[in-house]
Amino acid sequence: MNNKPLILVTNDDGIFAKGLRTLIDCVKDFGEILVLAPDKPQSAMGHAVTIINPLFIRKISSSENYREYSCNGTPADCVKLAYRAVLNRKPDLIVSGINHGANSSLNVSYSGTMAAAIEGAMSDIPAVGFSLCDYMPDANFDHCIDAVKSIVANVLEEKLPSRVALNVNIPAASCGKIKGVKVTRQAKAYWDERFDKRTDPHGREYYWLTGDFINIDEDDDNDLVALDNSYISIVPVQLDLTAHETIKEIGKWKFEY
Repeated sequence: MNNKPLILVTNDDGIFAKGLRTLIDCVKDFGEILVLAPDKPQSAMGHAVTIINPLFIRKISSSENYREYSCNGTPADCVKLAYRAVLNRKPDLIVSGINHGANSSLNVSYSGTMAAAIEGAMSDIPAVGFSLCDYMPDANFDHCIDAVKSIVANVLEEKLPSRVALNVNIPAASCGKIKGVKVTRQAKAYWDERFDKRTDPHGREYYWLTGDFINIDEDDDNDLVALDNSYISIVPVQLDLTAHETIKEIGKWKFEY
């Protein structure tokens, strides 16, 4: 009714995360704000949705142009609930984050932060996932503020192509002054994973996932290179996972059935 943009804010680190609080401060002056975030950390949940257990929404606060809720679901659940159960219309923008840790390269596939943004894109809602490349418990988010505001302003003004979300990664404050913004592609990389076998105090064996992140990309137009050189990386993410260049090749196979 007040013609202000309706902005949904969520994350995967939980309702009390420092990154979420920073993101709320960044967008609160752009329009009407609805915060709906998980009630506990949901990192690396990917695009999981809850289909067996009931979902509960808890109201935290409400004031003019601002409402805040938590729920016991995943980041994707939060977007679905906000759009389908709490609001009476599509939000004009979804922002997710600011994640405490990088979501560059193939990490986008595991990211709950980006799952929330992609869930929005599925409903043709402009959406951005923000991540800070800093895993330290006392990570400084202050230097993200101007960049987040600038990107949000551009998305609201310019819009986004249909069913496209933005994956934004911001270098850690310890990397020095940010040099600018680069629109990049996802780097070719992989996790060289292993499981540490351990024993708990009761003598039971358990496993702890660990490993090394390996960048095999030889070009310099990707998100990892941008971040390594103190640039903010923006990767436009599309929903179509089809490997279009292989359709004709695989179509030549001889299938027996």
